[in-house]
Amino acid sequence: MNDWIARIRAAVAGLERRERMLVLTAGGLLVIALLYALVVNPLLGLVSNTDVRRDAAEQELRVVTRLQRDYEEVQQRLSDVERRIQSSQRGNLRTTLESMARSAQVKVESMEPQASPANEAYRETKVAVGLKAVTLAQTVTYLHQIEDAPQVLSIKSLRIRNRPDRSGLLDVNFTVSSFEPL
Repeated sequence: MNDWIARIRAAVAGLERRERMLVLTAGGLLVIALLYALVVNPLLGLVSNTDVRRDAAEQELRVVTRLQRDYEEVQQRLSDVERRIQSSQRGNLRTTLESMARSAQVKVESMEPQASPANEAYRETKVAVGLKAVTLAQTVTYLHQIEDAPQVLSIKSLRIRNRPDRSGLLDVNFTVSSFEPL
């Protein structure tokens, strides 16, 4: 290495003053370019990469916070439903639905029990209800009574069709579930 430095010094010493200034300026610029390429540019890349990673982490934190809020809300709703099930009135689902139909002045065309999956904590009773030639107002009143019942009732599916033979009347089919603790 010392041999190279000695050769460079001898070559520079043999140059005229103007040539020496030009070579030293070019060498200085080369050293600056190498420092920028080998030291400064990688550091700037690390800094910008850190900014990108920080932004990604902040975004992930916002997502996790929103998911936690959603989870807590679902847990609260589940607790409310479980509390309602524990304290709700017990009764025959078909009898309850028939009573509500009379109150809403709806004639029930069919009411069929449905199989429901087994659950460790609750017994679910399902009934498929069919209404023929009812008005929209009657349907809304009946469904509203089901939703507001003291017994925990849930409408699982709902299909409404216009009657082709009588405009303004509907055929409505839906499934209602009730839950009772075991």
